[in-house]
Amino acid sequence: MEIVSNASRPDLQGAAQAALRDGWPPFVLRGQVPATHRAAVAEYFPRYDVLLVEDDLVLARATAVALRWDGEPSTLPDGGYDGALVAAVAGHESGVVPDTLCVVAATVRADRIGGGLAGRVLTGLRERAAEDGLARVVVPVRPTSKADHPLTSMDEFQRWTREDGLHVDPWIRTHQRLGATILGPAPRSMVVTGTVAEWERWTGMAFPHSGRYVVAGGLDLVEIDREREQGVYEETNLWMRHPVRATS
Repeated sequence: MEIVSNASRPDLQGAAQAALRDGWPPFVLRGQVPATHRAAVAEYFPRYDVLLVEDDLVLARATAVALRWDGEPSTLPDGGYDGALVAAVAGHESGVVPDTLCVVAATVRADRIGGGLAGRVLTGLRERAAEDGLARVVVPVRPTSKADHPLTSMDEFQRWTREDGLHVDPWIRTHQRLGATILGPAPRSMVVTGTVAEWERWTGMAFPHSGRYVVAGGLDLVEIDREREQGVYEETNLWMRHPVRATS
C-alpha cells in the first residue's frame, strides 16, 4: 500500500469517487458551501487530497485544507466543515499564512472498513502537516453512530463513553486511538438546503406536512416547510484535535 496525492494520480479519480461515494448519505453531498468551494479547494490544496492505493485499487481517501487558527476551541471556524472550507479558501486568497491542517473528509471502501485503513490516510495527512510546518491538526468529525440518535444533542453524545474510556462511536474511537482529543460540538457544520421534491428524492421519503423529520443517515433532523417548499438540514459535527506527530 502507498499514499499518493489525488492530483498526482488523475487516472484514479473516477475510480476513487465511485468506490468511496457510498460512504455518505446522498443528501450530505448536496451542501451549497462544498459545491461553491470545491474547485478552489482542489486548486489550492492538492497536496492534502490523498489516496491509499494498493495495486492501483483505491482503498481509502482523505482530504484536508490549511487555515490559520490560534489553538483556542472558541475560535475554531464557525460552521465546522463548511466554515473550514470558507476560511481556508478565503485565507489562501488573502495571503494568510496557515498554521493548521483541517481534515474535512476521510472515507474507506465499504468492503475494507474495519481494517485500519482510515488511520493510514489520516496519519498520511498528519505527516504532510508536519513536513509543511503546520502546528495543529483538527477535524470536524461526523460520528457514524450518531445517526442512530438524531434526537440526542452532540453536546450530550460527546460524553458517551465505554468502560475502557473510549467513546461508544467507532469513528470517534478511530481518531482517539490516533491520539486525538475531543474539543466540542461544531454546530451548523454541514448545511443542506433543497426543495421538498429534492429531499424526497434524496431520502426516498415523503414529507406531507411541515415539521422536523428523522431521515436515514442524518445526525440531526430535517426541517420541512411545505409552505415555502423547502427543506433545511443543519448538521452538528464534533471538533477533535490530533497531535501533528504520532504519539508513542
